[in-house]
Amino acid sequence: MSAKDKRRRILDAAVQVFSRNGFFNSKVAHVAREAGVADGTIYLYFKNKEDLLIQVFIDTMETALSKQQAALEGITDPVEKLQSFIHVHFDVVKATPNLAEVLTVELRQSSKFMRGSDLRLFGQYLGVIARIIEEGQEIGVFSRLVNPRTGARAVFGALDELQLEWATSDPAQPVSEVCGNLVELLLNGLRAR
Repeated sequence: MSAKDKRRRILDAAVQVFSRNGFFNSKVAHVAREAGVADGTIYLYFKNKEDLLIQVFIDTMETALSKQQAALEGITDPVEKLQSFIHVHFDVVKATPNLAEVLTVELRQSSKFMRGSDLRLFGQYLGVIARIIEEGQEIGVFSRLVNPRTGARAVFGALDELQLEWATSDPAQPVSEVCGNLVELLLNGLRAR
């Protein structure tokens, strides 16, 4: 097995272990057992358990950004871009519900992540949303009263909360319904017209 494949296998095992046991109750030995590698092998790729969790986040953000950029290519309408962004976000969640649970619950509990991680990829993800909002403001389909960066954080916050509910509910609401409700809320608000 190549080093890249082994690293991927360890990351996938970490997601399973962290979602099953919780981050704090998990041990590197549990991840090694799940991945089918020796305990020491983990340390060839990751500094410690916290580093493993951070790398899960970084890999996820890289994948999500790549998928978002591919999906948005060729779309010019900001409303369609926002709809596409939301659907792609949930497609990633749908493909790996355990990952969604780890990122929305376990990652937040890591003070090391919250204080010391390089969050550039997360900033890039928010930047994609902010640019969609700016484009919509430029052509008059989105309100100019909303700061694009604040709007991006609000959109992501809604996505994050809905992905947690979706990943942990039984039975899960259909993803298309979740996406449709969020798009409706973001585009039209709660006010009756």
